[in-house]
Amino acid sequence: MPTTAPTTTRRSLLAVMSALAAGAGGLLATGCATAEARPYGGLAALEVYDRDSGQVLPTYHHDGRRFVPGRPGARYALRLRNLTGARVLVVLSVDGVNVISGETADWSQTGYVLDPGRSYDINGWRKSGTQIAAFEFAPIEHSYAALTGRPGNVGVIGMAVFRERVYAPPPPPVAPPIARSESLGRAESRAADAAAPAAPSAQAPREKSAEESAVAGSRLGTGHGQREWSVSQRTRFERASSSPEQLSQLEYDSHERLVAAGIIPGPMAHTRPRPFPSNQGFVPDPPQR
Repeated sequence: MPTTAPTTTRRSLLAVMSALAAGAGGLLATGCATAEARPYGGLAALEVYDRDSGQVLPTYHHDGRRFVPGRPGARYALRLRNLTGARVLVVLSVDGVNVISGETADWSQTGYVLDPGRSYDINGWRKSGTQIAAFEFAPIEHSYAALTGRPGNVGVIGMAVFRERVYAPPPPPVAPPIARSESLGRAESRAADAAAPAAPSAQAPREKSAEESAVAGSRLGTGHGQREWSVSQRTRFERASSSPEQLSQLEYDSHERLVAAGIIPGPMAHTRPRPFPSNQGFVPDPPQR
């Protein structure tokens, strides 16, 4: 099944529409090597990058969930990084919508193929092989999901990651044994044995190749922003399993709403009352109103 994958101004990637455990065609683009290593687990890492401020948004943990604060009107990117030594497929959803096809998200749908150890920025909703519509934080009523009648999952980003199926190489062909004449004498037989090539029955184990080893107060959603140039090429990918080996999600909302919900500590969160904050002589009069 054909699919899409973008090349962005910072990173590029492969996109593929892959059937469950079946070969598929997709779009290919070159990527950039990741310089730094970070302590992530799993097959791939996901961060939210504010394109206007140039900062990766901080992550806050609360009740076993992860949250990032968005700024209304800011453009953002989903920053992906392959943590393995092989290609992986990442199916991405924003607000319950597949970011490439626009379908209500399901992990069997189209996704992005990441080369080993490389990172990529997904800057928006894919519109064609050469364009995206930028991701931008917007009030829920202006989100793409709400405008298309699907507001129920606004405020969450999802990532399902699959390994690529690898097939063992076929065994090398075995040469047929050399026939000897019964009329050969013992000396002639020994000479013939010395001249004959060794049988390939006991081969040394083959070393694995590198590839084989290796708005304040308003709940936020994601809007359908301006069109941007983003080139794609096709590739192929076959999933090793029908279910993802990694499922991750990030929830997001405005900073003010996350503070109000107790997810981000407020300015007074760590202030404890003190019984003797100062030592005055007598009780002064309160300020006049």
